[in-house]
Amino acid sequence: MTGWEELASTALVGTDRRPYQGDLLDAAAVEVARRRAGRKTGAVAQQASHTAGDGSSEASLEAQAAPVEERVAVGRRAAERLVRIMGGEHERLLPEWLAAAAATGRRVPPYVLPELLEKGRRDRSIRVHLGVLAGQRGRWLAGLNPAWDYLLEEPTGETWELGGAADRRAHLRTLRTADPAQARRLLESTWERETPDDRAEFVEVLADGLSMDDEPFLESALDDRRREVRQAAANLLTRLPGSRMSQRMAERARACVTISRKVIAVEAPRDCDKAMERDGIRPKPPRGIGERAWWLQQILARAPLSIWGHPPAALLKMKIPDWDAEVKAAWVRAAVLQKDPEWARAMFGWDPIADLLESLPADEQQKLAADFVKKHDLDSQLIMVLGGVSSHWREGLATAVLRKIVKVATRQPWNLGELVKLAGERIDPALFPLALSYSPVESVQQVAALLRFRADMYKELHP
Repeated sequence: MTGWEELASTALVGTDRRPYQGDLLDAAAVEVARRRAGRKTGAVAQQASHTAGDGSSEASLEAQAAPVEERVAVGRRAAERLVRIMGGEHERLLPEWLAAAAATGRRVPPYVLPELLEKGRRDRSIRVHLGVLAGQRGRWLAGLNPAWDYLLEEPTGETWELGGAADRRAHLRTLRTADPAQARRLLESTWERETPDDRAEFVEVLADGLSMDDEPFLESALDDRRREVRQAAANLLTRLPGSRMSQRMAERARACVTISRKVIAVEAPRDCDKAMERDGIRPKPPRGIGERAWWLQQILARAPLSIWGHPPAALLKMKIPDWDAEVKAAWVRAAVLQKDPEWARAMFGWDPIADLLESLPADEQQKLAADFVKKHDLDSQLIMVLGGVSSHWREGLATAVLRKIVKVATRQPWNLGELVKLAGERIDPALFPLALSYSPVESVQQVAALLRFRADMYKELHP
């Protein structure tokens, strides 16, 4: 009887009738991983024996045993819920389950690893927490299966000196929170040795705790050979009105725009020189946008919002004879880049896009979104706005959405699918009694059921 046949037979009759030496689920997970990798046990033994050079396949297999786990696994009920989610029951909750589980500092049990790693292979968005959750066994399995070796690039908790790129980003992010200056100095000490891809991602980490102390380093990054590095540095310098780059952009903006009384006169730039490119202006426009319009939008988006001398609400009432749409689109982008709450609030009234909400505190995000839900019909724009509001939605926004669901259910019940899912996934799960008692309408009860599912999920992860 082969190893796989023994596992299958034991699983069918039970360990009471056929005792098994070791952990049956662990062994099954290993065998599944090997088979998915196209490596039967014998093949692995042969390869290991060849590598060891001692002719002993049994000894080599012993050497390939999975390392001992350092973290405790989540509880049985939590693991069972993970299996249900991966099996298709509320599968959009998988990222939330993974994030919540990773926050506990625990790992997943071995028997779920093959399916979880396979999902990570197909969906990059869920990988961020897998380096921790998969544990030592997961990394061992990733070494057996090239399709899963992406896991070896995810953060595991290693240090700056010993970790991979993801571990080093995580370390830098943690240090940045505690000591921004020390984090920047650490990055500067290894900057010349970093790969271009890593340099771009490391620069983005400096967004937390950003200050004028970072300006000299970011200014020098504008000379980097990699465009992504220059763009990342320019985006951060845009958030520093006192930076040299922001002042250069202010000069360019003043050369393009003149405000007199209630009229804004605009003359778009006629060329894009090397100095502009160094400051993050991309010379080639996307399809459908003219060059001058493209250069104008980028300059105004990176110019300090304080240069306009008027509050955004007043500027929006002024007449712009030429380049009106381009100027306002640039102001939207500026509010997003510079994370200015006053401008984000005003521009949301002109163009309600989800990116603007990120510049606002969570309470204000939810208030603006609730007002938008009350005044706006159910369409793709409403869904996109709600998608930009961070979880967990509190009672004000939750009630506005539930009211909208009840209203639409009487006229267009077929149009509620995405709103019902979004409500169930984003409303604070502690509010499931509110949804349960809000209305007997079927779609509201579906929201309540999903909230209850999430509430139970969190309880299982925090027993």
